[in-house]
Amino acid sequence: MIRLKLNPLTRKKLSRFRSIKRGYWSLLFLLSVYLVSLGAELFVNKKALVVFYEGNFFFPTYADQISGTRFGLDYSYETNYRDLKNKFKESQSGNWVILPIVPYDPYEMDYGEEEATGFSSPNFEKSHFLGTDKTERDVLARLLYGFRIAMTFAISYLLLTYLLAMGVGSLMGYAGGKIDMVGLRFVEIWSNVPFLYMVIILVSVMPGWWGVGWQVSSLLFIMVLFSWTGMTYYVRASIYKEKAREYVAAARVIGASPTRIVFRHLLPNVISTLVTFAPFTIAAAISSVTALDFLGYGLPPPTPSWGELLKQGVNNLRIAPWIVTSTVSALVLTLTLVTFVGEAVREAFDPKKFSTYE
Repeated sequence: MIRLKLNPLTRKKLSRFRSIKRGYWSLLFLLSVYLVSLGAELFVNKKALVVFYEGNFFFPTYADQISGTRFGLDYSYETNYRDLKNKFKESQSGNWVILPIVPYDPYEMDYGEEEATGFSSPNFEKSHFLGTDKTERDVLARLLYGFRIAMTFAISYLLLTYLLAMGVGSLMGYAGGKIDMVGLRFVEIWSNVPFLYMVIILVSVMPGWWGVGWQVSSLLFIMVLFSWTGMTYYVRASIYKEKAREYVAAARVIGASPTRIVFRHLLPNVISTLVTFAPFTIAAAISSVTALDFLGYGLPPPTPSWGELLKQGVNNLRIAPWIVTSTVSALVLTLTLVTFVGEAVREAFDPKKFSTYE
């Protein structure tokens, strides 16, 4: 059995974090909702969870499309499981269907038999708990899937930004001299490039024939490309300070290579400072991608996104107030919880509470 060994100082910091209840429970709640969103198809999906038909069980949720003819319907395209459930119920044939709590996916337009007017208000009978948008797509489905995309995007943004910042900052801080001077001048110039304008320009010239995956990855790459400089200053300063300590000199004496010194000795002592910025970086990423979506330069349509929902809600505030209310509530709650986590991490990992300099 593999056990993760933590030094006493790290255990003390984690214990301190657990004692800050507001941040600790905020983290648990955020992780729980994110894990639920990763399996959102089990809770919000137009596909059935289980279908029992003529003595056979079917599990369509993560399976390929099953045509209606497979269940005795008169069409060959994908089965409408809500209609199938009603048919089984009316026929009393012993067949049955179990649907998710919200039997709609974020892309489905549920016009039904009535005239397509859009913007249906919350309807518990039809399981549209937060209503629909202008194309009759379920708002709750788009909120949940949008949360999953926003959080995954933010975590990826955090990892890539830290990776780039730690690489460049460690090189400048450890090497010093001309490398540090030239690197600092480059970082200063690059950090003055207007982030928002560059993102808008690059996203607007992105080829339309690219798939959604490529467009989302390109947006992530562009945001990282213009966002890593701020963290680089912290890494460079921390490495520069730590390399003057005695344990680095001792590592050099016993013949440790620069790579080993940086990755085995310096970065582990610097990472505690960087951890305190992680929640706020995630909050900034969520806010940025939401703002870009609102402006129309973010995730490609029809990808579920909070910014797109906000734009719809603001443009139709009097007609469909439930869109703005639900989206703003979800956004404010998420950013508030992330901020609580960030404050707790910063307090728990504050070196002044656990370090004594002589």
